[in-house]
Formats: sequence, structure tokens, C-alpha cells
Amino acid sequence: MGYWKSKVLPKIKKAFEKNSTKKAAAAEASKSFDDSKEVYNKTFEENKTELQTKVLEIYEASSTEIKSLVKERGEAGLKKHSTAVHKFLEELAKIDFPGSKAASEASSKFGPALVSGPVLFVFEKVSTFIVTEEKEKVEEDPVAAIKTEEEKEETSGGVKEREIVVEEEKKEEEKPAQVIETTSEKNEPEAPKVEAEPAAKDQEDQKHAETAAVVEKQAEPPKP
Repeated sequence: MGYWKSKVLPKIKKAFEKNSTKKAAAAEASKSFDDSKEVYNKTFEENKTELQTKVLEIYEASSTEIKSLVKERGEAGLKKHSTAVHKFLEELAKIDFPGSKAASEASSKFGPALVSGPVLFVFEKVSTFIVTEEKEKVEEDPVAAIKTEEEKEETSGGVKEREIVVEEEKKEEEKPAQVIETTSEKNEPEAPKVEAEPAAKDQEDQKHAETAAVVEKQAEPPKP
């Protein structure tokens, strides 16, 4: 118990105080950044055309994780990909992207997750160029855009759809065979009905005729 109080507890307390101090400093840096947002917005609008090409070059050279963060701007990803985020901010600072220098400095001191406000502000401005570029691609090649959308839909629920299509194709393949079989049965000519030969009837009539002839002959009077 003495070791806990003398060695472990002081370290935990010191780490907690350090963390609290760091969070407070990060909050102060974020507040200072918020106070300058109006200036950053104005500078961004004034230099938008000039910045677009440079920003897109940096964006295209970035990792998939950074591209997702720029589009989605999720705070959880800032901590998970902190190194890549800081590198991206540094690249933007090199072209004097509005707010990127202050965000990069704050990210270097406290980590992107603790200064998410400034970092996400920069990402939001960058995303405006991405949306514009994708819109232009759609206008230039709407067929490719439709194909891309179909591929996305297939990714989300394509397996089930393909199963349904395959099942329907199987059913369609079975139907013609059944139709052909039924049709052939209908078209098959019926066997002609063969009437019974009248041989037995003729024989019976002949017997009756012979009997009648004998009777008639016996009934005749004898000749003188």
C-alpha cells in the first residue's frame, strides 16, 4: 500500500494533470483559430481559382484514408490516422492554404484529435474543390458517372440482385422446354379410328339367306 501511494499514484496524478493541461491548451488553440475563421474564409474566396490546381495535386497524391477523411470529415479518423493527417496539413501549408499553417502547428503540438475543429475546417475547404471536380467529370462523361453509380449500388446489394437474376434466368430456360413438350403433345395426330370389319355380320346374313331359300324350296308344291 505504501508503494502504491509513494510511487504509482503520483505518476497517475502527474499524467492526469499533464493531459488536462494539454487539453486546455488545445482548446485555447482551437478558440484562437475560430477567431480567425473570418479571415481564412475571405482569403480562401479571394484565392480559390489559384489554389484549386495545387490543392487537387496534393489531394490526388494523398492516401485513401486522407481522401475519405476530407470527404466525410469524421473525428474518429483524425486520431487513427494522425500521422497522415499532419503530413497532409503540412503539404497544404506549403502552398499557403488558408488556415492550414495554424492547424498544422496545433496538430503538431496536441495531435489532430484534440484540435479537430481547425483540422476539419481546413478539410471542409479542401472538399469544395473535390466536389467541383467530381461534378465537372459527371458533366463531361455522364455515362461513366452512371456506370460508377451502378457499381456502387452493386457493391452494397449486388450479390442478392445477381442471385435473383440467375434464378430468373434458370426459370426462363426451363419454360421453353415445357412449352415445346406440351405443344408437341397437342400437335401429335390422333390415330385413325379403325372400324370393325363387317365379316362376321356378312356371314350371319348369308346364313339367314340360305335358310330362307331352303324353307321356300320346301314350301313349293311338287311338280306333276
